[in-house]
Amino acid sequence: MAQIKTYPFVRQLRADASSYIQYFRNGQRVQDGRGLAFWFAPDGASITEVPLDDRHMPFILRGQSEDFQELTVQGTVVWRVLDPQILGDRVDFTIDLKKGLPTRRPLDQIEAVLMGLARQAIFAYLQEQGVRALLSAGIAPLQEMVANSLVNEQSLLKIGLEAVSVTISSLAPSSELARALQAPTYESLQQQADEASFARRALAVEKERAIAENELTNQIELAAQQKDLIDRESANERFRVEASTATRKVSALADAEMKTVLAEAEAQSIRAVEMAKVEAEGARMQIFGDVPSDVLMAMAAQEFAGSVKTIDNLTVTPDMLAGLIGQFGGLLSKDAVPKDMRAKS
Repeated sequence: MAQIKTYPFVRQLRADASSYIQYFRNGQRVQDGRGLAFWFAPDGASITEVPLDDRHMPFILRGQSEDFQELTVQGTVVWRVLDPQILGDRVDFTIDLKKGLPTRRPLDQIEAVLMGLARQAIFAYLQEQGVRALLSAGIAPLQEMVANSLVNEQSLLKIGLEAVSVTISSLAPSSELARALQAPTYESLQQQADEASFARRALAVEKERAIAENELTNQIELAAQQKDLIDRESANERFRVEASTATRKVSALADAEMKTVLAEAEAQSIRAVEMAKVEAEGARMQIFGDVPSDVLMAMAAQEFAGSVKTIDNLTVTPDMLAGLIGQFGGLLSKDAVPKDMRAKS
């Protein structure tokens, strides 16, 4: 935008390098060029400012496909001024000499022309195909077609304009149409999801069955192993009992044999002792058999006297006294005593 400073009787204009200025006075072009700065008198002066930088024109267009379905196209057209003198002659870019602002709306006129050309090209493309084909092809063919149409448009070149590039950002159906188009795909995806879910459940059931079979097999193997273990424990216990019984039997036999041996030895010992006693008693009896009865009576009396500690009463009769005196006298006689008794005594 040009900057205009007001002074008494004159004014000063300063323009950016991206602006093309044309200064007319009394209908005659006095001065023109990019980024000018000059003094001028406002009386009889007319100045135009044409932008030379690239301009972006966004647009949203709605059209119908071959099967009469509504589609929305969003994009941007980049344009620039190719010949500012021709465009200045065709479009009014006059600015206010006090504020430097355009007195008309020239950019709106240019964008209206560009919008008309873009709409024409887009509508022609949309009406050539059905909605599914358009959506399947995407935005690339549409963008290429519109760009070629605008870049090579002779009507723009004639007024000093050039379409630099065209960008299509979106090609979308209406919300109702989008839901309708999404339904088959959604149903197909849902069906695939259900099938995947069913397959996953079937696989889970199969795995659970395999796990159950594996557990049952393990239980059977464990039961068989437990049975073998019980059998082995029973066999071991039976072997231990038999071994213990055999041991006890051997021990009992050994004890019995030992007792038998001891009993026989004791019996033999008893027999030996008894035989010795019998032999001694026999010898004694034999000895006493040769001793006279009087001597035996004396010895008995002596044995009796040795065993009796006290005698409370003693009765002696004349017959007993006479017999004892006689026996005593006989004992005193050496002839009455046997030889062996005399030798022993």
